[in-house]
Amino acid sequence: MNLPNKLTVLRAILIPVFLFFMYADFVPFNFTIAMFVFIAASLTDAFDGHIARKYNLVTDFGKFLDPLADKALVIAALAVFVEYGTMGAVPFFIIIAREFMVSGLRLVTADKGVVVAAGFWGKLKTAFTMAAIILILLIYSVTGDFDFFGFEPPPNLVVGLNLLMTIAIWLSVALTVISGLVYLKGYWKYIDSDK
Repeated sequence: MNLPNKLTVLRAILIPVFLFFMYADFVPFNFTIAMFVFIAASLTDAFDGHIARKYNLVTDFGKFLDPLADKALVIAALAVFVEYGTMGAVPFFIIIAREFMVSGLRLVTADKGVVVAAGFWGKLKTAFTMAAIILILLIYSVTGDFDFFGFEPPPNLVVGLNLLMTIAIWLSVALTVISGLVYLKGYWKYIDSDK
């Protein structure tokens, strides 16, 4: 197994570790640890593809597992946010539906010998969504973990942080919709065909 594939496998392994710490309120600073686990997993995503392309180490295993691990990592974090009440079901559904749509689009075009490459809007959506998740985890860390020291954020700060999380989520949704529409527009001719 080459290095990019090992990084992808590591990202997949880090997902249950991340989830464990998100729920491990008996562990001091569990949200902070979960945040750093998520950051580590996100970094493997940045490095594995770059290394694979640069050194011509692209494999079928990587093509299969890399996007699966990416989506599973993001969905795991967003699902926790829904459970904690930080994120509503509607933005969660929109983000998940877009992922299914792009995956289906890739299946249709692959059958016709066309590869759906990640474009500017797709990369921007991914980068912003990862950044938004890390921001929310940081806020969880500030408002949740530091009560260990008896620190209780002022009510006005909590309101502001909640607003910041809501803005980050809906900006992610907006970029998700835009990138999804860009993919549909660019590859619609492969869908709207009887061939």
